[in-house]
Order: sequence, then structure tokens, then C-alpha cells
Amino acid sequence: MSNIRAVTEELNVGRSDPAYMAHAYLTKVPVPAITPFIEAHTGPGAVVLDPFAGSGMTGVAAAMLGRSARLFDISVLGQHIGRNYVNLVDAQLLEKQAGEVVRAAQRELGNVYAVKCLSCSRTGELAKTVWSVVIQCPACEQPVNYYESMKAVEWNKPKMVCPHCRSSISSRNERVSEIPVLDYVDCECRRTQVEQRPQQTSADLEIERLPYPRVEITPDRQMYKASALGKSGMTTIASFYSNRNLAVLTTLREQIRAVSDEAIRSKLLFAFTACLTRASKRYQWHPKRPLNAANANYYIAPVFYEWNVYNLFLRKVTAVVRSDEWIKSARHPYSTPDSPAPDVTYEISSAEAIPLPDQSIDYVFTDPPFGSNLFYADMALFQEAWLDGFSDVEKEAVVDRSRGSNRSATRYEELLTSALSECRRVLKPGGSISMVFGNSSGRMWALVQRAIRGAKLAIVPESLTILNKGQRSVKGLASGFEHIATLDLIITMRSSDATPPDLSHIPAGEIVREVRRLAEDSRGTTPSHLYLEILRAAIRKNWTVEELDLSVINNTLVEDGWTIESKSGRLCRKDESEQQVSESAPLADEATVEEAYADPLFE
Repeated sequence: MSNIRAVTEELNVGRSDPAYMAHAYLTKVPVPAITPFIEAHTGPGAVVLDPFAGSGMTGVAAAMLGRSARLFDISVLGQHIGRNYVNLVDAQLLEKQAGEVVRAAQRELGNVYAVKCLSCSRTGELAKTVWSVVIQCPACEQPVNYYESMKAVEWNKPKMVCPHCRSSISSRNERVSEIPVLDYVDCECRRTQVEQRPQQTSADLEIERLPYPRVEITPDRQMYKASALGKSGMTTIASFYSNRNLAVLTTLREQIRAVSDEAIRSKLLFAFTACLTRASKRYQWHPKRPLNAANANYYIAPVFYEWNVYNLFLRKVTAVVRSDEWIKSARHPYSTPDSPAPDVTYEISSAEAIPLPDQSIDYVFTDPPFGSNLFYADMALFQEAWLDGFSDVEKEAVVDRSRGSNRSATRYEELLTSALSECRRVLKPGGSISMVFGNSSGRMWALVQRAIRGAKLAIVPESLTILNKGQRSVKGLASGFEHIATLDLIITMRSSDATPPDLSHIPAGEIVREVRRLAEDSRGTTPSHLYLEILRAAIRKNWTVEELDLSVINNTLVEDGWTIESKSGRLCRKDESEQQVSESAPLADEATVEEAYADPLFE
């Protein structure tokens, strides 16, 4: 491995472009990470395929560059999002219709966010309410207001005690109820929001008469187990909303459905589903700033927000308009009076059977699920409950570790091999396939190696690009040495009928030697950078990466006295660090990723 280069060939992109901000979806690849590949491998008018389309970012990138796109996925939510990204509507008409559906919902429900301003005694509008769980003290069994107990120790959670018996308490104690603790009110008497004690609303909501989603999260769902929903009793989608917000969302959705213009109606529903998570109890409170909602789990923090749904919806409409204008501006040189709309289609279909003719595609860019880390269909249920259909969980490309599941690693490898074989079939001669993948397990990377070879594809050695979306690990805010990869690799492949060379094992001790050399040569990088650099070199040398885990890199770095800068997440020596990390601190294991999902710092 002497010719391994220090961390190079890296694509750094942000996650703040207008399209990215318009609608959340798990592990989206930003458009600026896709456009360089489409430009490099195609010309204007080419047809791009993505068989694991997700939220449709490949379609957006293709449309912005004057290409056509054919998108496929099993995700009903993904199709809803992907189609609406390229459903470019008139901004003024959209905003006008948004205002009308809000006013219609307000007329039907009454002014449910009207509250008395305690600063001037006039009626103001509720911007948000802070709610606290009430826990049961394990010692005296008395109810305890979590927020007030945390406030009493100046937000230092380890010092929290029961106000009745002074025993230690924590968020792990049994939750018995929820209670509002603060209102934030918009009122004419101040420029800023009035913070005051919570006020009761007088609105009679009669929630059971409304057609809200009566959808259960059943025990067979992976997220039912990972988020301990059975223990919390939060086993329906409706249970994740306050009665007030559930009523407003339901009424707003019904008003959107009544809009006659199909394109505008679909775009309004796009803005509606974009604000569902923030409108729920999953939006976390923090004494310094909101922590947002964890899109990868069903965690409800012990202190959470209830936001004004109308405000959320109208703000999201504004974000959707920005996304449309951004896409329209980029594609302006390619649009003509004869073809003003993007040529992007999105169909529900498994990647194992792409409904396209042979040799009909110029290029493939795709981002399949990364093995066992995330369960897209489980999390999509939160939005799909409000739509007209659900993803087929059994067709999902994941590795389910739960007992009795048929979604094994073998099944995942077969699915990925079949999907890549289908891409090869529909690809024109000389075309390329680029695939984004990320994982901290060598076993998963070895699975990808086998799938590529099984599909009769060959990796282009010079085209292994590290994708840096500017994120840190799930628990990286704690130490940075957790065994969770924070970077992805973009692998470009081409068809090959030649018999691939046999994979050989990495020479003994080579990984440790290269970790030490690269750590010194690339001081200031991250453990994930070193991992992908070594992984990339191993792939180029046709070495099997079965035993090349991120934990090997992390453990070597810890043994050699490296630590992580608390602010940047980069490697430094202990004597250089502003905040030292103990070598004896336990490292998180990738197998406990469900525990990471429950971490209140996960965003």
C-alpha cells in the first residue's frame, strides 16, 4: 500500500441548497454532488437512470442540466417527493392558493392558536408551545415535571433530582403524561415573541369526528423495536401529534385535496408533508436552541415543541418556491417553448426488475440503502400515513437483524446484484454506472464487491470519489471515535465480460501500518477520511475488504494517542487538543446503532 495517497479525490458539498432544504428525506445526496457526474458522463439530451431514486435528487440534477431522467423506487413517499421537485408551478398561484387553504381551514376549526398575551392582555397568536413529559420518580413514585426539575439544576441533567424525595431522576424513568410549560406568542405589543406561562385554548376540536390518519406502527416494524414504541405506548401515527396540531393538519390536508388544479394541489401536498415532522412531538427542545427532529427514528425528547402548523406550512411553501426558482434558473438554457417541463418520470418499481428496454439508458447514478443502518419504509410511514399508499416493506433493500426476518445480508446481496445487473442490461454500450455507498463494516463493503462482480461490472480504479456532505457521526458530538462512518464513496463501474481477477487478502499488519502513516501525513483529517482512503486503495488493488472495519482504524488511532478536536471533529495529538478525550472511554459499536437513534443529539 505504499502508493496510497493522502486524503484526496474528494467531493465536498453542502446541504443547504434550495432543493435540499425544501423537503427532508433520509440520507439525501445533494444535487451538487450529482451534477458533476452527470456532466462528466453524458451530454445534453441524455437519459439518466436511478433505480434507487429515493427523494429524486438524480432527477433534479438531470433536469437542471437538460437531461432526461427515469426514476424508480419502492417508496411511495419518495415518488411523492421526487415527482413534486420537478413539478415546477407558478409561484404566485401557489402562494395564493396556499393562503386560501389556510384561511379555509381556520374558518372550519376556529382560531385554535389564539391566546391571551399576558404582557398586554390582548389576543395574540401562538407561535409554539414547549411541552414537558411528566416522569414517575423511581424512589417515591411521585409525578415529576421533567422541565422544571431540569431548570432547577440550571439544565445540568446529571444533577436532576426528584423535588419530593431528592432521589436522582432521568429521562429513562417511566413517562406518565405530558404537560405544557411555556408559550411563545406573537403579539402587536412587541417585536419579539412573548414568552409566558401556557394558556388554555378555548377551541372545541372534537378530534374523533375528523378523518385523521388512523395508522398503527406495528410490532413487526424495525423502528417499533429500535424506538421502544411498545414501552412508550406511541404505536400510532396520530399519537405523535398534539390534538390541536392533529386537528389542524387533518383539516388542512382536506382543504388541499379540494384544490382543483392538479399541479398546484400536488405541490401544496408536497409542502404539507415537508412540515409533518416539525409539526409533531418529535421536534426537540433545548435551552439554547431547537435541536430539530431526528428523521431516522421515532424518538420524542422529554421536552419538545408544539409549533403553529399554519406558520410551518406557509414557511415551507416559501421554501418550495425557492426550490422551484433555483431549478428553473439552472435549466433555463436547456428549456424551449416545445419542452418547458423537465422530462423526468418516477415510477414505483423494484430495482431488481427495471421496466425499461435493453440499452436505452446513457448513464446510471444511484444511491442504494446502505445495508442495515436505516429503515426507510418504517420512517416513511410517518408521511405516507397522510398520503394514498404505503411502501412495500418486503421489497426494501435493507439487512434486518431482528429474529424471523427474511431481509438477511444474503437477500440484500442478491437484490443489489440483481439491481446492478439490470442497470447493466439497460445501459447503452460504453455507458457508466456510479453508485454511492457508505458503511463502517468491512463485511458490507465485501458484499458490495461481490455484487459488482456478480453483475459483470468492473470498477473504474481512477473513479473512486469520497463524498463529504459535511456531516459528523451520529454520536460524533461525543468523541468522534464512534464506529459510524460519516463519509460515502462514489464508485463508478462499466460493463465487463472479462473474468475478474481473484480477490486477495490484505497482507497482515498492512492496515495498521497505513493508518499510522496516513494519520501522520494527513494530520487534521478525520477517522472516516482515513477509513475511506484505505478502503479505496484496497478496492483498487483487488483486495477483499471483509475485515476492513472502521473500528480497526479507530482503535489504532486511540492506541497511538490521537484524539479528536471537539469543534472540528478532526484528528490531533492529545497535547494539541483543547478538550482531551480519555483513551479508556468506551467506543460505540456499529451493532448498537439503534441506541444511537435514541440519542437526543441525533439530528
